[in-house]
Parts: sequence; structure tokens; C-alpha cells
Amino acid sequence: MDSAGQDINLNSPNKGLLSDSMTDVPVDTAQTPVEGLTEAEAEELRAELAKVEEEIVTLRQVLAAKERHCGELRRKLGLSALEGLRQNLSRSWQDVQGSSAYKKTQETLSQAGQKTSAALSTMGSAISRKLGDMRNSATFKSFEDRVGTIKSKVVGGRENGGDNLPSPAGSGDKPLPDRTSF
Repeated sequence: MDSAGQDINLNSPNKGLLSDSMTDVPVDTAQTPVEGLTEAEAEELRAELAKVEEEIVTLRQVLAAKERHCGELRRKLGLSALEGLRQNLSRSWQDVQGSSAYKKTQETLSQAGQKTSAALSTMGSAISRKLGDMRNSATFKSFEDRVGTIKSKVVGGRENGGDNLPSPAGSGDKPLPDRTSF
């Protein structure tokens, strides 16, 4: 099987398995042994290497069979990949919450929140005190008196039975002309 025809599906039970053409590739025996090894020791190592490679192939096949069996059991139990993902995320979140870094960060943020709350409270008290001082100032009293006078003129005209506001020119005695006809 050439590399273009290999199964690249990651969910395939054949993932990671060597194709038949790959297992039939002979080991290059023409290599010169590493210095310090005799030809017999090199041949023994090559035989052991071939045995280990064969065991790896067997283990991959067994693992693939176990993964298929696991998938069948999950399907029969109604467990989906999404459920497994949810469980993994839940377990990971619990691990994160249990970590010392998370606990330190949580503690630091809690302290920062308390300090911010205290600072905002202090600032609010200071602003309230300053506004109280400003309200007692002569400038504010003068402004308040003027607003009160304007309000009494506006409200006073309505309370006396008239719905007409005084004109901007100061002729409060003259009613505004009726302009309801279009």
C-alpha cells in the first residue's frame, strides 16, 4: 500500500498499524556493526529488534481491537462521544479548581475585590460629603433660590387655573395666542 492510499481516518481501527508492505521491508543487514560489537552481537541485536517490532505490531492490533470493543460497549450503553467529552471537561475543571495556582489566583482576586469595594465605598463617602459641602455653599444656595423662583412662576401659573406659561419676553400677564387651527 502506498502512502497516498493509507487510511488517514483518526477514528479508524487501523490507525497506527503498519501496512503489509511496510512489515515486509527487510532490515538492512549490510550495515557495519557499531564499534565494539562483534558480528554475532550485532546479529543478536537485529533479531531482538525484529522481535520487538513484531511485538509492537501485535500490541497495536490488540489495542485497535480493544478500542473497537470499547466503542461497541459505549454505543450499547448509549454513551456518546459528546458525553465523554463533557465528563472529561468536568473532570479537568475539577482538577483546575484543585490546583494551587487556581487557589492562589482566586484568593488574590478576592482580596482585590475587597480592596476595590472598600476604595469605592470610601470614594462614595467622600463624594457625598463634598456634595453636602457644596449644597451648603452660598453659590449653590443662590442657584437653588433662582431655580425655586422659576419653578414657582411656572407651577404657580398652572395652579391659578391657567395652562399657559409665561412668555419668554416677560409678559406673563398676556395669554399665548391659540394656534390650534392648521
